[in-house]
Amino acid sequence: MILSCCIWALSEPETVAQTKLKDLGFTAFDIRPSLLRSDEANASRKNLGFDLCCIALTHDRPEGAKIDTDDADRVKLALDHVKDGLDHAARLGIQWGYLVPEPPGDDRTPDRYAEHYAEIAEHGKSRGIKVCIEHFPGTAFPTVASTLDFIAKTGHDNLYLLFDIGHAQMADEDPKAELSAAGDRLGYVHLDDNDGFGDLHLGLTDGVMTQDSLAYLFQALQEIDYVGPVSLEMKDDLPDPFDAIDRSQQIVRRLANVS
Repeated sequence: MILSCCIWALSEPETVAQTKLKDLGFTAFDIRPSLLRSDEANASRKNLGFDLCCIALTHDRPEGAKIDTDDADRVKLALDHVKDGLDHAARLGIQWGYLVPEPPGDDRTPDRYAEHYAEIAEHGKSRGIKVCIEHFPGTAFPTVASTLDFIAKTGHDNLYLLFDIGHAQMADEDPKAELSAAGDRLGYVHLDDNDGFGDLHLGLTDGVMTQDSLAYLFQALQEIDYVGPVSLEMKDDLPDPFDAIDRSQQIVRRLANVS
């Protein structure tokens, strides 16, 4: 497996953040749609020899953009943003992208997501990018089970699950059971920690996670023959995000066979 990192946890200029990750031994990172838009940032990335794994498609979206609404203008704003992100990712050679669902809406929510996520999935497919949905407590898809159920009902072959261990902790979900249920619909994995209630994106084992529970996750991934990336997703509002990333990557390298 490749160990990646969500670079937006580091608030420094892009070139500085890249150098910091390189110094920690990372060979890949993930981006938001606003990143790697400049020649300088792209030249730095190439000079440092980084691969790119994933793009957070719903990050940085413009004010008013919304999927779960009957307002056609707001939907178009959201779809245009995501499609532009997919086009940007394709130019950079990124193979995965993910969507964060919105808070629950009304009785038309499932139909809206089915229509719009299928459109996004098709656009991603045409660009060679797997489109993943991140399960997230407090949203329209709060659990792994609800996300997999939606993917199955939608039936699009380019919709996958992004499994987030921190969100599984919040929803009290068993990684082994949920990953087994995901099977070939598992597209990507986020690693982060929390207190079991809030989406804090702490460094690994700084919250309720233990090295044993993280080892249990890696065992579950091995059992389903997952070979895709695993990505550290820390937050930039931590007291020292760089330290959190550093300590987390050391833990992962001790527990799993990553590069």
